[in-house]
Amino acid sequence: MEISDLRIALYSGNYNFVRDGANQALNRLVDYLLRQGAAVRVYSPTTDTPAFEPTGDLVSVPSVAFPGRGEYRFPTRLSGDVRRDLERFNPNIMQISSPDRVGHKMVSWARNNEIPVLASVHTRFETYPRYYNLAFLEPVIEAILRRLYRRCDALVAPSESMAQVLRDQRMNYDVGIWSRGVDREIFNSGHRDMAWRRALGIADDEPVIGFLGRLVMEKGLDVFSDAIDELNRRKVKHKVVVIGEGPAQQWFEERIPGAVFAGFQQGSDLGRAVASMDMLFNPSITETFGNVTLEAMACGLPVVAAQATGSQSLVKDNESGKLIAPGAVREFADALQLYCEHHDIRNAHGAAGERRAEEYSWDQINNVVAQTYMRLVRQRRAGHGPISSAAIR
Repeated sequence: MEISDLRIALYSGNYNFVRDGANQALNRLVDYLLRQGAAVRVYSPTTDTPAFEPTGDLVSVPSVAFPGRGEYRFPTRLSGDVRRDLERFNPNIMQISSPDRVGHKMVSWARNNEIPVLASVHTRFETYPRYYNLAFLEPVIEAILRRLYRRCDALVAPSESMAQVLRDQRMNYDVGIWSRGVDREIFNSGHRDMAWRRALGIADDEPVIGFLGRLVMEKGLDVFSDAIDELNRRKVKHKVVVIGEGPAQQWFEERIPGAVFAGFQQGSDLGRAVASMDMLFNPSITETFGNVTLEAMACGLPVVAAQATGSQSLVKDNESGKLIAPGAVREFADALQLYCEHHDIRNAHGAAGERRAEEYSWDQINNVVAQTYMRLVRQRRAGHGPISSAAIR
């Protein structure tokens, strides 16, 4: 079997209406598959104002605006039109990337039609409630996820640390790695631009602590701002630069009033912005990989990150950055202070991260997914389906 023999139905809860690391990875995957001659059909909620143009053929799934977060769409059902489109497309493999209601329906459709299913896990959904004072819901969400993932033939996670979490949670016995790549033409230390920093009012001798990502509370904005407060109490010289936008921006601006909010950046502008920082601070525990961490490493920055899934597979503690226990504000501040006050350590750890980032090529990484597709198709043709739930207990 060749990649060109694949007919992939891909379901995403957000393929292009809001830009994030997960849907950009999916679009890159589809681009790679199409270049290899595979047929791909994408099913996702859509909007009249997408963040970017989708790669490949996109079929709209019925959805409504998410309450309180209108920029997101909530898929409501697997409509008759979508089912008929699936039947016409006649896939030989399905991938789901969102464990929502329609994701469950897609898996049921595939199982009824004896089509193998690969689930890609992009974020720690079960951790989200704690950021909205609903931590008691985490076991419930984990149970729902387990029911879905056990009905799939295999899972792929962006990092070994996340794959191990899925194994520990008994989500599935077949868990592989679909890592993330980085565009080295955009993200490299050569794009550092002191003139750009000066234009933002940053002095040449001010160490820049960067935040990169969507401005939502689940990215750890509270821990970030608390650590910056601690640096201010210690009178550590620094400047915060925030790259990104989102619904929590006003809250974040009020919490760190001295920060520079440079807004949304992309392409070469984003590469310049990241390379012009001196370190990245990523306290989030929700990512399964941490695209922003890899991009910062590729730009030669040391990374101060939470000791959590994703970051643990990228950052080597005391070599290319600092891994700190989640929520440990004083320890985060200690690590940031070290890099602010010791230029030589900052440079050495940043250089180590840049060398590590050279290992991540998008085509090599996406080929792993294509090989997984073909393995699952061959297994199904040989009469092997998803393992029973009892075997995973």
